Amino acid sequence: MATVELRFSALPEHVRTARLVAAAVARRAGVDEAVLDEVRLAVGEACTRAVGLHQHGGISAPVKVLLIEEEKQFSIEVGDEAPHAVPGGRAGDGSGDADVETEEDEMGLAVISGLVDDVEVSAGEHGGSIRMRWPTVPPATLLA
Repeated sequence: MATVELRFSALPEHVRTARLVAAAVARRAGVDEAVLDEVRLAVGEACTRAVGLHQHGGISAPVKVLLIEEEKQFSIEVGDEAPHAVPGGRAGDGSGDADVETEEDEMGLAVISGLVDDVEVSAGEHGGSIRMRWPTVPPATLLA
């Protein structure tokens, strides 16, 4: 299992770099060429979400992206260190900003779910992650 780890400051201009790296590693891992645009878009959406959470929360820790090549699949995990509301609780100070953020967050997750068939979202008091998976094509098939 080969893993590439990318960490970047929570700045919007670094999202493009993360997208390019993810697409390059996905191609090398054997993800179908027809799916690479979806990989780029999904990673861009997940990284933009993480950057926004870090910036809004005043978190200086970097956004973490893991690119994991396994035998028959390729996974990307985008992690943030922003505290998320626990089920049953409500984040925010009642100013209405939390409602706008929640709406934007849900919209971003909906876009990712529309692009990727296999998605896991986890969130808690110490951060969250979005893990996306794609099947890979065996190397012998790539050469044919």
